Amino acid sequence: MNLYETDRLLSEYLLFHYGAPEEVLPWEFGPRSALGFAVRAVSETFEEDQPLDEGRALDLGCAVGRSSFELARHCGEVIGIDFSHRFVEAAGGLQRKGALDYDRADEGTLTTRLVARVPSEIDRSRVRFETGDAMALREGLGVFDRVLAANLLCRLSEPRRCLERFAGLVRPGGQLVITTPGTWMDEFTPRDHWLGGVERAGVRVTTLASLREALEPAFELRRTSDLPFLIREHARKFQWSVAQASVWRRKLKP
Repeated sequence: MNLYETDRLLSEYLLFHYGAPEEVLPWEFGPRSALGFAVRAVSETFEEDQPLDEGRALDLGCAVGRSSFELARHCGEVIGIDFSHRFVEAAGGLQRKGALDYDRADEGTLTTRLVARVPSEIDRSRVRFETGDAMALREGLGVFDRVLAANLLCRLSEPRRCLERFAGLVRPGGQLVITTPGTWMDEFTPRDHWLGGVERAGVRVTTLASLREALEPAFELRRTSDLPFLIREHARKFQWSVAQASVWRRKLKP
């Protein structure tokens, strides 16, 4: 079974996206700046330089949807797309009802019942979710003012196929935000398709260098930043990572 269709990953990601700080990390000495990544991936990246109440946003690799709801604070229409049917089903339930029960893993078979909630001030009617392949997106999506691809690329088998679509998805003057920890693994991406973490023709290749090569004909790189994130596996085991965020503006004239 696909790892992202399992009960364990669904619960981990509901906690990752919607868990209160004390539900995720009870200790003050932990990396608290890494909490709330799905919110910060929107609030700390996109440039707030234009009113977008009627604009459109795409959350590509939306998982269970928290960033999609954050984009709805700024855009009148948000589409969240993920390959995982379980993730999209959960996100759709949150869109319809505003809340979803789930079990947080604590120790062994011990769990705690929690509730994922969409903030009440967010207009959930602005958001819809669908399953889809980031490397083969359906036709007819249209163009967007904001596109977010958070921690997606290093889980694709051919990430360049995804990059090739962005010029057609982001309207001229619109913004694209990509975050990635650059965790390139043969399990997900054949090494020939890694965007970084390899040496080719004697040159060390980084993910950001590959992004620039693929995107700069149509996009201007505005800035980069580091976004830590924390995924809780159980009460005493966590994944602490630092994603590199790159913020791109679609050129008015390529």
